[in-house]
Amino acid sequence: MIVIEDNFKIHLKEKTYIALGSFDGLHLGHMQLVKKAIELSKGNNAKSMVFTFKSHPRNIINKKSATKILMNNESKLEVLKESGLDIINMASFDYDFMKISPKEFIIKLIQNYNAKGLVVGFNYRFGYKNMGNIELLKELSVKYKFSLDIIKPVKFNDNIISSTIIRNLIADQGDVKQAANMLSRPYMLQGKIIPGKHLGKKLGFPTANMEFDTKFILPKEGVYFTAVKFENKFYKGITNVGYNPTTNDNKLSVETNILDFNKDIYGSELRIYFIDRIRDEFKFQNLDQLISQLESDRNYANKKNLEINF
Repeated sequence: MIVIEDNFKIHLKEKTYIALGSFDGLHLGHMQLVKKAIELSKGNNAKSMVFTFKSHPRNIINKKSATKILMNNESKLEVLKESGLDIINMASFDYDFMKISPKEFIIKLIQNYNAKGLVVGFNYRFGYKNMGNIELLKELSVKYKFSLDIIKPVKFNDNIISSTIIRNLIADQGDVKQAANMLSRPYMLQGKIIPGKHLGKKLGFPTANMEFDTKFILPKEGVYFTAVKFENKFYKGITNVGYNPTTNDNKLSVETNILDFNKDIYGSELRIYFIDRIRDEFKFQNLDQLISQLESDRNYANKKNLEINF
């Protein structure tokens, strides 16, 4: 897969079929667009392409109400590479790009990337102030003679899959299992391990304290069964997202007790995949009650199968 970062500066010689969108999370609906672009390119001796952005457009338009995102660009590239996509363009959504009219945007796709076909979602909007819609796309496809494929809504349990719904499932409900069904993979956080208060170690439950990026969605406060990836190996984990009320930390943290693990990993990168929610975060009357609950959590995690299919 070829990765480019281009704002209509280059010109591609080979024909392309392009899937358009923000693609945050690369959920099942997004992957239908990618699949269709690949299918069309193979049938027309062309290249498949995804046109998206390095940063979510909403976070440039209104930084004060920035959208928490589901996926970093590194993971996005990994998933798209596995899909068989030929080209991904991660354009920069800046103030110049924001001013491009809907019609001009489509013309640039045709002229710069030799687009012979576009693939979009059923509610796709584009161009200056999102004034471009599906009806305009249909008109432009006739005028400029490119194929247009509009992908119908993809549903799970009668709910239309969207990045917004997935964010709500994770952040508001802590329903990481339902979110994983829509994403086709567990929700993941990635970050460096930094020193904490070392209280977990004293209690017999040492934890890895992750330095997380606040631009990503955090699961609802609580305790989760997780898969922890370190140096290309997976381990079972119990991850607490919250403020540790029993010890009055008053600071939001993401801490993971990694089972069957005994390594000094300060400064190392971890990936934490949220598999299932175990319970809410409680304030216990004393440390003995906390230890008893942690032992119960660990027993629960030990009995769970860690199925790695992502």
